[in-house]
Amino acid sequence: MHDRRSWFVLSMLCFGFAFLYVPILSMVVYSFNASRLVTVWDSAHSPTLAWYVELFHNSEIMEAARLSFRIASVNATGAVILGTLAAFALERYRRFRGRGLFSLLTTAPMVLPEVITGLSLLLLFVVLEPLIGARGATTITIAHMTFSMAYAIVVIQARLATVDRSLEEAAMDLGARPWKVFAVITLPLIAPAIASAWVLSFILSWDDIVITSFVSGPGSTTLPQYVFSKVRLGVSPDINALATILVLIVSVAVIVAGTYMMRRDQRRIRDAQVALGAGG
Repeated sequence: MHDRRSWFVLSMLCFGFAFLYVPILSMVVYSFNASRLVTVWDSAHSPTLAWYVELFHNSEIMEAARLSFRIASVNATGAVILGTLAAFALERYRRFRGRGLFSLLTTAPMVLPEVITGLSLLLLFVVLEPLIGARGATTITIAHMTFSMAYAIVVIQARLATVDRSLEEAAMDLGARPWKVFAVITLPLIAPAIASAWVLSFILSWDDIVITSFVSGPGSTTLPQYVFSKVRLGVSPDINALATILVLIVSVAVIVAGTYMMRRDQRRIRDAQVALGAGG
């Protein structure tokens, strides 16, 4: 009975991984296909790097990628700054007028449908057009910041809740001002959460297409918009090459982050063992 259950769990696990990663692997393989038909393998001329060369010579894709990177970077930085301040207010000042409403408003973008968020922001930017100008990179960045900040608040507030407040109180007892306590004590302790919130906000902005479609304007096509417009006319091999490069970048980042965390944990274990040995 136990063997049957083990085989069933293993089979379902393999099926799940195959369902997730076989399409990605097929996309990677067909990015080296010489044929323009992505479903037909040209065995006479494949594999080839021609589509990668064509990709980097495509000025539209490069410009869309640069715009997406710039918007995502500014969005992530702004979302983390505002999210840190909001999370600090919610976690450290638990009693102030309107706290419940403030907490609700900070998390609302996470549960609102993106279509509603995009439409409401579009109406707002139409009203504010005399002040902020035509829709473009600025409006996209502001729109992304509205929902990215909600995720940043959740991540940073969760970390703040685990910080030992006695460290902050001890620093204030020694005469440190609140801003110095925050900069010297609190900020280093929540730095990993801030970094995680920044990466999450960057990815959310880089990947968004629904809200971007509402608030973008002429000459401000992001990379997801460009890919979506190309896919609607049929998947081309250069899109496979682009997706393969993105998968490679993400894979390298995950491996580097995992290696760093593993080595950090091993270093902490060694330090604890040395401390226990010295104490013994």
